[in-house]
Order: sequence, then C-alpha cells, then structure tokens
Amino acid sequence: MYAYDELDRTLLHERVSEFRDQVKRRLSGELTEDEFKMLRLQNGVYLQLHAYMFRVAIPYGTLSSQQLRALAKVARRYDRGYGHFTTRQNIQYNWIKLSELPDALADLAEVGIHAMQTSGNNTRNVTSDQWAGVAPGEVDDPRIWSELLRQYTTLHPEFSFLPRKFKIAITASAHDRAAIKIHDIGLRLHKNEAGELGFEVLVGGGLGRTPFIAKTIKQFVHRRDILSYVEAIMRVYNQYGRRDNIYKARIKILVHELGIDKFAGEVEEEWRHIRDSALAVEDAAIDEIRARFTYPTYEKQPHMPDELKQAAHNPLFERWRRNSVFTHKVQGYSIVTISLKPVGAPPGDATADQMDVLADIAERYSFGEIRVGHEQNLALPHVAKRDLPALWKALDRIGLATPNVNLVSDIIACPGLDYCALANARSIPIAQELTRRFANHDTADLIGRLHINISGCINACGHHHVGHIGILGVEKNGEEFYQITIGGRADEQAEMGTLIGPAVPYAEVADVVEDIVEAYLALRDSGEELFVDTVKRLGVEPFRERVYATR
Repeated sequence: MYAYDELDRTLLHERVSEFRDQVKRRLSGELTEDEFKMLRLQNGVYLQLHAYMFRVAIPYGTLSSQQLRALAKVARRYDRGYGHFTTRQNIQYNWIKLSELPDALADLAEVGIHAMQTSGNNTRNVTSDQWAGVAPGEVDDPRIWSELLRQYTTLHPEFSFLPRKFKIAITASAHDRAAIKIHDIGLRLHKNEAGELGFEVLVGGGLGRTPFIAKTIKQFVHRRDILSYVEAIMRVYNQYGRRDNIYKARIKILVHELGIDKFAGEVEEEWRHIRDSALAVEDAAIDEIRARFTYPTYEKQPHMPDELKQAAHNPLFERWRRNSVFTHKVQGYSIVTISLKPVGAPPGDATADQMDVLADIAERYSFGEIRVGHEQNLALPHVAKRDLPALWKALDRIGLATPNVNLVSDIIACPGLDYCALANARSIPIAQELTRRFANHDTADLIGRLHINISGCINACGHHHVGHIGILGVEKNGEEFYQITIGGRADEQAEMGTLIGPAVPYAEVADVVEDIVEAYLALRDSGEELFVDTVKRLGVEPFRERVYATR
C-alpha cells in the first residue's frame, strides 16, 4: 500500500473545498451548466441518463480495507447501496445528488481517495496490473512507476486541457493483465541486455469509434528518462492533436495520420530538448516513492498446509480453488481473484454490505489490501494457503465465491442504456441473460477460457473490440440491435475482433452467443485449444456459416 504524504493530503482537501464552492455556485445559478461542465468533469462527475454519475479513482487498482469501507459508506449514504467497478480501476456511483457530492468527496479525502481527472480532456487514472508486486517473474513493482506518473500528471497545467482524454497503463509481467496495447501510452517494464531497468513504450492504442492497437515507439527507455519521454509524447500530442473534431482528437488518430516513424521523429526531437532537464528521474526519487509503499511481512508457510489438504475433499471448494486461486511469488501464499459476476447480476457491481465485509475479510486474510482488475473483478493479493478454505466460506456467505473467473460468464460490460445518456442499447440485461445461459459450471469448464465484452454504444466502454466475443449495441429505427465480433483479445497479443455478420435484435443475442460457443466446441482441435486460438486458426467464416445458417 502507498501512504499519501502531507502534500497529497493537503491537495485532496483543498480540491474538495474548491469543488464545494463550484457546486454551491452552480446550485445558486451563478454558474450555468455549460460553465460548470468542465469543472465537474475534472472532478469525475458526469450528467447521465437519470442522475449524476460520480467516478472515483483507484490509482493502479490498489485499495486498503479502510478505503474500501469509505467506498461502501459513499454507496450507502449518497447512492443506492452499491458501486460499479470499471475496466480502468475506478468505481462509479450512478445516483449521486449534486448537492451531496462535495460531502462524498470530503469523506473519501479522509482516507486518501479522490476523483480528480477521472473524466475530462486530461490524463486519467494511471492503471496497472492488479497482481503488481506479487506476480511471479516481475522485474519490478509497476505501481512504483504508476505512482511516479500519478504525481507528475495530476493537475499538470500543460496536460489538463488536452485535445482529448488520455490514458496510461503499466505492466511488468510477460502476461499483460493491464491491457497496455489499448491505451494512449502503454509501458512495459523490462531489462535490456545490460541488465538495466527500463520501459518498452507503446503509443496510439484505444478503442471507441476508431479502434487501434498501440505501436511500439521505442523498445527501451531507461528508467531515468521515463518522465521526460512521456512528457515529450504528450507535448507532441498537445501541439498537433486535433481540436476541431472530437472524433479525430485522440492520439491514436494523430499516430495513424502521421505514421509511427514520423510521430517517433517528432517525439525524439522534443525529447532531445528535455531529456537532461529536471525531469530526469534520480534513484533517490524512486527510493522515496518505494519507501512509502508498505509490503506484508510474510511468514514462512508450507507449500501444502494441512488445512488445504483437508479442504481438497470438498468438490465445491476445489472447483473454486482451481478457478480463482493463482500462484504468488512467495511460497505458501496465493493471489485470489474475487468474481463480481454472480449469475443474474450486473457485471462489476458490489453492494455496500459486500464491500464492508470484504474489508473485514481483507484485514483477516490479505494484510488489509484489495486490488481492482481490468476485468471488473477484485483480488486479494496476499492470502496464506492455509486460509483458503476459511476465505472461501467467508466469500460464499456474501455471494462472492462464484467460480467463473476467465470463463464464459465472467463478462465485462458497460452500464449501457440503463444508465448512460450516450448508449444506444442495453448492456446489463444481455450480460445477465448470458450468465444464466452458461450458469452450469461443468459446461463453462468444458468451454474453457472465453471472454465476452459488451458495449452499449460505439464509445466502447465495455471494450467489445477486444473481447473473444464482442457485443456492440446499435440503434436501428428505434430498436436495439447488436453487432457481434469474434477473435479479439486485450493481452500481450492484443488484436481487434472481426465482425461475424449482420447485427441481430436484442432477443436473439444470447442465442447467437450460444451458437458461436457450440460452433467452437465442434471446431476446436482439442479441449486445450482456446476459443480465441480456434478463431485465429480457422478465421470467421466457419462460425458465420453455423450461426447464420437458420437466420
């Protein structure tokens, strides 16, 4: 966990005071909605379909139990008793009253949580791998570097009014759990041949109306130079990015139009002027940040404790363990992913009561620490293997022991037309129906790893482009239709899915997904061949033929 210093705490409280005055002036009519819009957006407040939506940052996905209780308090006191965890390690509340927003921000500031820059044309929450610091094989804890970038970009005057929103993600593992290739800047920590720590830098990723996979602009930037290099990228974007057309304003469009070589040349020229400036990252600065992270004092634990051996006789526990428990870098400990995708529930939602109990569970079994992942699930990063049976029972009591992590019902979805003013179609009911269709665990295990992503509009908040099966809601003559893509992925081999055929009406979406899955089971080489690999091997046509044969 990172402990905020006095400067951070002062900034948070001053920001609350400033926003309280802005809200007061809006409610009195002194500010018009147009005048207030930019101010509220930079504090994470959207005006959605039915009410204001409030987006709170969870920097690099790390929460303390105290902070999780504060999020539960906001859900209970100011909303309708739940929150929605997003793909970018934020939590959203959908029913906040404008008059109460400053009080909610003040409550969060007490525990070091804020909503600064969770919307608007600025640098957003810096995201990272939810297993950061505990994943085997990492070259360093990427949260250290995420925190460096958080400190540098927060309220940066040059980057607070960019052409468009700007998102950065960092990973330090061979397997990318942070989806860095669909971000404006993606950073991969690694070591060069000399053993020096640095970053592969990717630029120009992003989904939405015009999706692109990020391209590598520089294979290795020394850790000392990462701030100056990121600043050079953002200076080039700030200078040349389109401000005349919102649909062409993202850096991905600039990279595409200039070409990666031309863009890289512009960055190199800008970097030449600032590389050896005050932006050079000295080891002492990183050591100071690193020192503010606290890590557990792990006990020496057996690889296979008696508690785990005894619980192995329970088939329900074993199903959950095989599905939700992952290898930790320290012997005797595990990483536990908590699915927020129970059958029939909106993906990514957690009630205030669940959050309170999870805070208690984290204190008892995970050194008081919780993580939020890209897949809209939570994780406990420090669980002793001996505690797994007791943890499973505790999660089961609050409905959070669903063993469907990475399976077909572990669905990513945006709020869709139920909440969002931009949406063309519903997302949540589609996800709920699909979890019912694939509720049988034996069937889900037979299918294996398969990611479904659902977006209610072209803005792609559900990341449908990179779903193994992607579902996009569109409007046709006042009715909800859905385009289906297959073969996408968001990991280190990221690529966009391919449209399988004509859009289908709302009532047929679940049937089409079932047909796609049945086609996969018939077409795959073996039980070990994943859905996405079958699509890559055969292409879309065999699936299209089977799905649309009777339509």
